Amino acid sequence: MESAEVARRFLGFFEEHGHTVVPSASLIAEDPTLLLVNAGMVPFKPYFLGQRTPPSVRMTSAQKCVRTPDIEEVGKTTRHATFFQMLGNFSIGDYFKEGAVPFAWELLTRPQSDGGFGFPEEKLWVTVYTDDDEAAGIWHDKVGVPQERIQRRGLADNYWHMGVPGPGGPCSEIYYDRGPEYGREGGPVVDEDRYLEVWNLVFMQSQLGEVRSKVDFDIAGDLPAKNIDTGMGLERMAAILQGVDNIYETDTLWKVLARAAELTGARYGRDHGSDVSLRVIADHVRSGTMMVADGIRPGNEGRGYVLRRILRRSIRNLRLLGGADAGLMHELTEVAIGAMGQQYPELIRTAANIHTVIDAEEESFLQTLRTGNTIFDQAVAEARRAGTPLLAGDQAFKLHDTYGFPIDLTLEMATEQGLRVDEEGFRRLMAEQRDRAKADAREKKTGNLDVSVLDELLNGAGGAVDFIGYGEVLGEARLAGLLVNGANVPAAGEGAEVEVVLDRTPFYAEGGGQLADHGVIRLGGGAVIEIDDVQSPLAGLIVHRGRVRSGEARVGDTAYAEIDVERRRAISRSHTATHMVHAGFRRALGESAAQAGSENSPGRFRFDFTASGAVPASVLRDVEDEVNEVLVNDLDVRAFHTSIDEARAMGALALFGEKYGDEVRVVEVGDFSRELCGGTHVARSGQLGLVKVLGEQSIGAGVRRVEALVGIDAFRFLAKESVLVAQLSEQMKARKEELPERISGVLGRLRDAEKELERLRSQQVLAIAGSLAEGARELGGVAFAAHRAPDGTGADDLRRLAVDVRGRLAARAAVVMVVGVPKDRPVVVIAVTEGARERGLKAGRLVGVAAKALGGGGGGKDDLAQGGGSDAGAVADALAAVERAVGAS
Repeated sequence: MESAEVARRFLGFFEEHGHTVVPSASLIAEDPTLLLVNAGMVPFKPYFLGQRTPPSVRMTSAQKCVRTPDIEEVGKTTRHATFFQMLGNFSIGDYFKEGAVPFAWELLTRPQSDGGFGFPEEKLWVTVYTDDDEAAGIWHDKVGVPQERIQRRGLADNYWHMGVPGPGGPCSEIYYDRGPEYGREGGPVVDEDRYLEVWNLVFMQSQLGEVRSKVDFDIAGDLPAKNIDTGMGLERMAAILQGVDNIYETDTLWKVLARAAELTGARYGRDHGSDVSLRVIADHVRSGTMMVADGIRPGNEGRGYVLRRILRRSIRNLRLLGGADAGLMHELTEVAIGAMGQQYPELIRTAANIHTVIDAEEESFLQTLRTGNTIFDQAVAEARRAGTPLLAGDQAFKLHDTYGFPIDLTLEMATEQGLRVDEEGFRRLMAEQRDRAKADAREKKTGNLDVSVLDELLNGAGGAVDFIGYGEVLGEARLAGLLVNGANVPAAGEGAEVEVVLDRTPFYAEGGGQLADHGVIRLGGGAVIEIDDVQSPLAGLIVHRGRVRSGEARVGDTAYAEIDVERRRAISRSHTATHMVHAGFRRALGESAAQAGSENSPGRFRFDFTASGAVPASVLRDVEDEVNEVLVNDLDVRAFHTSIDEARAMGALALFGEKYGDEVRVVEVGDFSRELCGGTHVARSGQLGLVKVLGEQSIGAGVRRVEALVGIDAFRFLAKESVLVAQLSEQMKARKEELPERISGVLGRLRDAEKELERLRSQQVLAIAGSLAEGARELGGVAFAAHRAPDGTGADDLRRLAVDVRGRLAARAAVVMVVGVPKDRPVVVIAVTEGARERGLKAGRLVGVAAKALGGGGGGKDDLAQGGGSDAGAVADALAAVERAVGAS
């Protein structure tokens, strides 16, 4: 029975019994604590926790899962795998044990001719939790399983919870006896190799409080609604039904494994090393295919790193078997898509995109391996000559930094050579590199492309890319280069994230403070690439970054590049305005106001410059006025090329951080501004419309930043500001020019009033200290003074009151507790005298008791502690909880 048929029968059976079939969720988990869905019940957790309303009280699914904590064990055994599928049926407050147990038994034992799995009843054993007489009774009395095939196990084996407070309950597992050739008699408690678990039924019936470990937790009570969560491993079930020894010999994995053996000339079963590699390849190619299909892309962080690691382990094991040629992953991915496509038709629909991603990763890593393996071998030889079992941290870092070897791969290869790696030294060097990278924004823009790849792209374009964007906003070109995940590829399918090189382009690459153009590239074959970034990582090379929106992009295609004209115009206005504001500040502040950076975005720009201190508001107004006068004069904006020496002689300003050749481009706005600039600009200054300076601030020692709006964005800002000023004028009953003084007076009086209110409130709070001390109640020899302060009382006042009362009770063993709700969230302060501390009462522990009741946390010293929570309605509960704790001391 093929795997797809196993899943079809399972889902069909439960659909017949009133269950809603829920499609598999994406491997990208919604749960922020998980990178990937790692269990069949993960998508159902919100229903079990009461966070969402389920679509049905009865559901069933075949869920894709990826689990990688034991990735190093994959291949070494036949039990471990990264990708697997869980078949499950779920009841949310509907049927419980009496329903779940017969369902499982019926499906397992129903003849295959009637749609079941056809297991002989005498081959099945069950386990129940030690104290679960109810489940044991159902298995024996209702289903008819003999008592000798029902075994009881403890918490470690037959109790389920999520590892945190929440639902939990006993389990009942079903095992299949594979026969005496697989091990000893005696049931699963004796031998789990012979007796193979095929199904786990979880009976969620308890609400768990504190969970300390798998076997150490508190049961707070019964769940208001009992739930069922079952899981059957599809691969394990397929192995039994297909009569094979392990999951790697089942249809979907075996197809990939057999093709890998064929491509590399290996033979499964010949030797342990080859078998390990073939199992790694089979599992990882299938896992990688499924992850890419769900939108995960190889990367250096999070789930992207998991995918990269999986794919690269596949590629390396192919090489270990002698498969050094590129394209092997393409072949194996094709097999995986075919093997899994019956269950997941989206694999077939998105095959081109899956191939694009995996092919690119293969090409990139093969290049890494070609260069890095030699370096690794040299490092191993050097370690052996030195007689040390340790591979130096700097060598591991060099492999990672220069040759792209993930540290996990280096660790794995070193272990194979009987060596260890100085991981601490490696981590230190990585931290230092991250610090350097943060200070190098330009390096971030080049991504992970190495120089050889950049050279290939430049050669593919026939030399420097011709930028035609000064005079044209669209143009015909040739697609000269295509990258996916940093590797050259001949084609990329729909949905692929790509980097494109054309032989000529109107797209402006980010530089000189100007943001990149956006737009589309339409290809002669019908493909459309949406561009959202353009970079120039190497002189003469322009790389367009985006996504293939439709069709398939191929190197050599005719391309029609078209930029977003409105965005370009808005950015050009901002760039010209930056030049003009720069000139205005130099006029106002002198040549010391040198540009130190800028960013020109649509309708808005920022300009950084050197200055010894804050720029007076009067200077900001003067510069703004001067710039807007130039706009009214509608000066001609002209760009031309000349020699660097001639440009300097003309007084053209060179921009911060830019490098210039012998020939430079000069942009001038009449006689007002003249700068060296490669950016795009308006034709006349009047096209800017209006420049509105928003303000300035310090961004570092000796550097100030001015931000401003341009054009329609400036007009809209002023319009809103005008309406606001008119409203304030009306409310304050003052003319517009009187508003600053009037508002200042009102704010001053308000501050004075707030101070007086705070003083009176503090006096009022402290005034009751004496009565609280006198009214303290005796609890087993400890004076307990508790008080709920009026809502709005600040935390500082609560603290002062608690300390004051404690001081009045200093001669006694006393605990003082004060609770208030300053801002909709309760705060508790507990102060303990020395006498009470000698009796073992600690303020920090007591605050923890109170905070737990309030739905929060807190702590502090033994004599004084503070905490809080989120449930203002639980203040009375918190007071009672602390009183009980004090009384029990």
